Amino acid sequence: MSFDLSFRPGQRTELGSHLFTAAAIIEFASKYDPQRFHIDEHAARESVFGGLCASGWHTASIWMKLNVAWMNTTLASARAEGNAVPEFGPSPGFRDLRWFRPVFAGDQIRYSKTFRSVRPLASRPGWSLLETDAEAQDLSGQMVMSFRTAALIKLPGADPGGQAV
Repeated sequence: MSFDLSFRPGQRTELGSHLFTAAAIIEFASKYDPQRFHIDEHAARESVFGGLCASGWHTASIWMKLNVAWMNTTLASARAEGNAVPEFGPSPGFRDLRWFRPVFAGDQIRYSKTFRSVRPLASRPGWSLLETDAEAQDLSGQMVMSFRTAALIKLPGADPGGQAV
């Protein structure tokens, strides 16, 4: 696997998939989102959802887990090939988070990201802002979640204005 430093707008990357089990849904929600339709199968059946479903935050956190795993694997491969790699920094946030459909116990969800843009930051010489669209779909292709995210990135060989040289 080689690392593409272009971050071309529209470039889509598959991050992997995750199977949501009842036990994992209940465990996550018990700690972070203890609403009845996430922690009690009987109460969930009688809720607007009609069954036990994952917290939206659970769905989003799996995207982050798979994104970081992709990043670590990709950077390690690039280093092993002798390529210079970018330094990823923190995220200034996300926006436009949407949960379109519930994720039920037993659902397999596929995660991806699509690069939108990378632009130099005048306020942080040498750093750029990388924006991506995050998506999660069930196996039938139905969108279950999306959001727009950004991360600071220092590109190899970037001049102090953030441009790759």
